[in-house]
Amino acid sequence: MDFVKYQHIERLGTDEVEGITSGVCYAFPKIDGTNGSVWLRDGELQFGSRNRDLEGGDDNQGFRDVVSKLPGVRSYLEAHPTHRLYGEWLVPHSLKTYREDAWRRFYVFDVCVETEGREDEGPAEKAEGIEYLPYAMYQPWLVEHGLDFIPLLAEVRNGSDEQFYNLLDQNTFLVKDGCGAGEGIVIKNYSYRNRFGRVKWAKIVRSEFKTMNHLAFGAPIIKGERMVEQDIVEKFCTDALIEKELARIIAEAGKWESKLIPRLLGTVFHCLVTESAWEMVKEFKNPTVNFKTLNRLTIDRIKERQTRLFA
Repeated sequence: MDFVKYQHIERLGTDEVEGITSGVCYAFPKIDGTNGSVWLRDGELQFGSRNRDLEGGDDNQGFRDVVSKLPGVRSYLEAHPTHRLYGEWLVPHSLKTYREDAWRRFYVFDVCVETEGREDEGPAEKAEGIEYLPYAMYQPWLVEHGLDFIPLLAEVRNGSDEQFYNLLDQNTFLVKDGCGAGEGIVIKNYSYRNRFGRVKWAKIVRSEFKTMNHLAFGAPIIKGERMVEQDIVEKFCTDALIEKELARIIAEAGKWESKLIPRLLGTVFHCLVTESAWEMVKEFKNPTVNFKTLNRLTIDRIKERQTRLFA
């Protein structure tokens, strides 16, 4: 089996996950590490980061080195050779409030099986090449092989947005006592396909939710309140814009280095404002824009879409 990049998880409320909360949904804690995957190819363990195959000894902050030595990983995949384990390799990122014993461990959050060649698969599954197994199916197998995983937080049938928002404070998975809740939640509906026929999960991130609602955590939730700055970033701070400026910086510098991060953040924000200002005015009907907030949300967007640069 070859490397398959994990899907991008969309914010709840965006078009990509419209209707996901209809039916039975499963909410899971979202933890703040770096994405990793492991699978078998010709009987040998293979490893991937979010965006690339870790071939030729490449590693991802120690992920390959540590996970390759876990006996449960090999025993699980030998028992289920068509499966692929996706999970979070918990190393220090932006959230630093996890318990000391939680770090440098691999927490499985999805198990997928190859679907190529099946007669009953639709075009979306063929394009993706994988099928997501439901939690109730894979969780006992992970327990059997002694693997860490992200546990179910809640099962919600035909839930409202408020029900999912209220779960944010219940996510204390791996967090030190007295340090509040975790990064957010991920919402999965295993029967859901979006309007493009794709499997998609939704997320609510606490820091974004706080900013978007102008509220301190623990305060009452106001449904539907959004900031125009968030809408601007979602519409105009595109992957194409970020990648274009990233490529230009790398070409000028000769190679990518972490010291170039401030330049990337500033350049993308500059281009967002200068290239899209008139479109913002037309799209959002002469909005009042807080450019400090717009800058902060732009930075968050870049970090979200280019996680490998900040690993």
